[in-house]
Amino acid sequence: MTHSSEVPGTGTRPVPRVATADDAAEITRLRSQLVLSEPLDEEWLVICRDQLAHRLRPEGDARACVVDAPDGGLAACALALVHPVLPAPKYPKGLAARIHVVATEPAHRRRGLARASVSALRETLEREGVTLYELHASKEAAPLYEEFGFARDPALMRMTRLPQSRDGGAR
Repeated sequence: MTHSSEVPGTGTRPVPRVATADDAAEITRLRSQLVLSEPLDEEWLVICRDQLAHRLRPEGDARACVVDAPDGGLAACALALVHPVLPAPKYPKGLAARIHVVATEPAHRRRGLARASVSALRETLEREGVTLYELHASKEAAPLYEEFGFARDPALMRMTRLPQSRDGGAR
């Protein structure tokens, strides 16, 4: 399967840029609407936006690459959270990244925007010395990540543990 790197009908390539704190609201919106199983309410949108804006600063632990929509806002984004790990030969700087969000507005899909955003994000992370990655991919998105060299690891297990309420049930 071959993929064109041009946006259909335009003759131009999608041009991702490195996100700044000013992009936090749009990245949060895309995550809420297109990634999460349930959209965030207004209170959580504000909490996430404010935290992400802080984390997208140069000293922060978030890196994102985005594609601007022609009519304003973002058409696509790829967001990673960088964290330290103990170094090893395959990750000598001891830096790992969890690709937390990859999202494209439905009106802008099938144009290579996710591919371009992930590619730009990976280049950004690799310039910083990140060589260890984690992501959770849907069945539909897995082929894209496999193109970038990601492989399934049957040894990994994901577990979410929610805090217990006083009556013993999950909150």
